[in-house]
Amino acid sequence: MRKLVLCIIVAFQGLIAVNAQTEEFTVDGIQVILRHTPKEVVSAKLFIKGGTSNYSKEKEGIETFALNLAVSGGTASKDKYTFAGEAEQIGAEISAASTMDYGSINLTCVKMFWDKSWNLFADAIVNPAFDSEEFDLLKEQLISGAKQRESDPDQHLRQLSLQGAFPGKNYAKVPEGSTASLTGITLDEIKAYYKNTVGKQRVLLVVVGNITKEDLTAKINTSLVKLPLGTPAKVEAKTPLNTPSTISEDREMATNYIRGMMDAPKVDSDEGVAMALAMDIMRDRLFVELRTKRSLTYAPGAGYASSLVNSPYATLYASSTDPKQSIQVMVDEVNKLRTEGFSAKELLDKKQSFLTDYYMGLETTESIANQLGISEMQGGWESLDTFTKEVDGITVEQLNAAFKKYSNSIKWTYLGDKKLVTDDDFKQPQKTSKKKVKKSKS
Repeated sequence: MRKLVLCIIVAFQGLIAVNAQTEEFTVDGIQVILRHTPKEVVSAKLFIKGGTSNYSKEKEGIETFALNLAVSGGTASKDKYTFAGEAEQIGAEISAASTMDYGSINLTCVKMFWDKSWNLFADAIVNPAFDSEEFDLLKEQLISGAKQRESDPDQHLRQLSLQGAFPGKNYAKVPEGSTASLTGITLDEIKAYYKNTVGKQRVLLVVVGNITKEDLTAKINTSLVKLPLGTPAKVEAKTPLNTPSTISEDREMATNYIRGMMDAPKVDSDEGVAMALAMDIMRDRLFVELRTKRSLTYAPGAGYASSLVNSPYATLYASSTDPKQSIQVMVDEVNKLRTEGFSAKELLDKKQSFLTDYYMGLETTESIANQLGISEMQGGWESLDTFTKEVDGITVEQLNAAFKKYSNSIKWTYLGDKKLVTDDDFKQPQKTSKKKVKKSKS
């Protein structure tokens, strides 16, 4: 079985590595990463660095609003319907999104229509129409989406936990926006935000596909170089989550929701891969203890927010009709790993499935472009090509050291019937190992 899994991993690596020469260069102040692949599908992503650091809490959601209006509301030379019709005719998919650390405008197309697709993509970036009618329509849609998120227990729990872990910080802002913030945003603010944010010093262009550097450079020189110089993105210092706390919100629901947040290392640090593996194993353990053995929850979870740039964190999650017992199991599992550690077999088995999942997530040019951009913002795109070696090199001692270092305090958030739990249920007793040390014979 191990040989089969390793063969799968090698196969995925091969698919990504074939002709996967990567070039990094600059065109008139715009940072560009181009990965050559033999695939006939091309993906381009213009990352806008900064994310939630680019706006105030009162204006949260303005980047999501601005970028989506740019790609869906037509351009200075094409109305919404003409633009969408031309894109549909050639199968070009153009979209936008914004996260806590960055926004992006995205293109996926077939190589045959690369020229026409790029022209549409670049036109949306450089010459967005920002039409008032399209602004009103999109605003209604975004507010509707915000209302749905705010009423969804899982989404509400996540935002409560982020606000508790990062009070007054950028990660407490909602990239998609809230009902209140979106309602107050005006078209003039959208235009000013886009002009001041989407500039050469804040963008990163990543392209993956069967194209040449000369072709891409020529295209940038006739389009994206028209962007203003702008200013670099603000970088907020990492916020350590090293103080335990509990936030509870009383709500009558059939199920109660629990989320724990722990500190975590930066992804590009020596401990980053170790923590990612550790939390993957923790998820497996919680599944066994909470679902398989006790049937306390349907979908327990644990993870490491590895796509974040500035303040990565680790999470524990469960939804249950018996929150007291669920919390106890989660705390016990954390403390058990802190005292006894992970086993060498757990680590060996996890490496295989971890790498398989990783490379299965890089099957498309779009996913490769996305990971290249994130890796570059985290410290260097080269980590995409060294990831297997880094995972293979992790020892159980490194795994245990990383988990123990970052799991000494948990910030809990509880959404549900407060009568079913107390603050003491969330406390994490600091235990010491009872393992006996054998004396050496002299």
